[in-house]
Amino acid sequence: MNHDKNVTATVGHLIDGKIVHDGGRTQPVFNPATGQSTVSVELASKATVEAAIASGEKAFPAWRNTPPLKRARIMGQLKVLLEQNADKIAAMITAEHGKVLADAHGELQRGIENVEFASYAPELLKGEHSRNVGPNIDSWSEFQALGVTAGITPFNFPAMVPLWMWPMAVACGNTFVLKPSERDPTSALFIAQLAQEAGLPPGVLNVVNGDKEAVDTLLHDPRVKAVSFVGSTPIAEYIYGEGCKSGKRVQALGGAKNHAVVMPDADISNAVTAMMGAAYGSCGERCMAVPLVVAVGDEVADQMIAGLSAEIAKMKVGPGTDNSNDMGPLITKPHFEKVKAYVDSGVEEGAKLLIDGRSLQVAGHEDGYFLGPCLFDNVRPGMKIYQEEIFGPVLGIVRVKTLQEAMDLINAHEYGNGTCIFTRDGEAARYFSDHILVGMVGINVPLPVPVAYHSFGGWKRSLFGDLHAYGPDAVRFYTKRKTITQRWPSAGVRDGAVFSFPSSR
Repeated sequence: MNHDKNVTATVGHLIDGKIVHDGGRTQPVFNPATGQSTVSVELASKATVEAAIASGEKAFPAWRNTPPLKRARIMGQLKVLLEQNADKIAAMITAEHGKVLADAHGELQRGIENVEFASYAPELLKGEHSRNVGPNIDSWSEFQALGVTAGITPFNFPAMVPLWMWPMAVACGNTFVLKPSERDPTSALFIAQLAQEAGLPPGVLNVVNGDKEAVDTLLHDPRVKAVSFVGSTPIAEYIYGEGCKSGKRVQALGGAKNHAVVMPDADISNAVTAMMGAAYGSCGERCMAVPLVVAVGDEVADQMIAGLSAEIAKMKVGPGTDNSNDMGPLITKPHFEKVKAYVDSGVEEGAKLLIDGRSLQVAGHEDGYFLGPCLFDNVRPGMKIYQEEIFGPVLGIVRVKTLQEAMDLINAHEYGNGTCIFTRDGEAARYFSDHILVGMVGINVPLPVPVAYHSFGGWKRSLFGDLHAYGPDAVRFYTKRKTITQRWPSAGVRDGAVFSFPSSR
């Protein structure tokens, strides 16, 4: 077992409607603003995960046959409870992730919107019907639940991303096993308990905390019919490959390296303001963060640098519990060291470090994982800080001469999650959105995250699988189509045998 001397409480698992402690391995959960831990989380054994799957399998038949409207009403009640407990949930997120409270509230609100969309399930699950497709023959399709489904979610949105997954899965009639990030597990577990308070029967939603042992159990157990994942691309590729080999439906969202193109005709002031939030919000720990500005022309680059430098000088960095701060700490000490190493490599590879946040000290929080905003100029393809996802408050300026050159860079990158363009030229914006090889595109919008009634997902190595997350695609991911063709011939009328392939002719 791994125990921190300051740990006083242990986060367990939710199985069959009860909090369970299996007495196995644990690891500390740190407050990134202080570097201290007062909570540990249990890391589920294979047997514990199998118990959660068994609970979901047991609950599935009755839940599948529960009328969709009744399932939807539970989602409606959950929305109310989430709103009533918003302050408490945001505080949990900030204590374990480090993001500023206002940002935690924003995350939760986007999650609540997905719960609200899941409450529309009766409309979304309606099938299609055609009468008289042939003589006295009717045909229709239905969307039926899969069974036990599972979700594996990341540390950067501990409330929102689970709410992308399980509300729609259970609204469609499935049961669900959630494996949240072991770095910040408390909010996901609390929200699952609120779902039970809203009326979700025991076993419909189970939560297991854990590491690779828990993940592999979910991937290889034949009772789990579908797995949804959000995280880094190497793990997404592993999840997709192993899940598919086990015969599961898999949706695995991976990493990103989102570029923001700034054109010569752009509103520079607006672009600067947008980039501040997109690059440094949540300490850059977002898959839709923008770590690269592709400036079309040296004049644009110089204007962006001047504007960004002035805004960075005003930024307040400190604990997320103080809403006057703009940015909190990074999630863990190892991740803090990893991001610092990226800054080191950028300097070594020849990028010009204009603003260096590595020496930041926050008074009273000297043991926290605080890294100040960093700004590079002359970032070029091939550099680690250009190619790889940093997941920290590091923004680089890339200088190009034309829009086409900017688009060629974006299209050549292995990731295709999100991108945006700042321009006043409608023709340029239309050309960009039509020809860019990226799944989510913003036009004068830096973080083009789709709302709950659209779907979220990138292209290339940012998404493994055919269907995007939440929205309409979620209904298709968590159901399977069944088509039924029916004939009731008239009394006394019997056709002879037909040996040709049936048709409506």
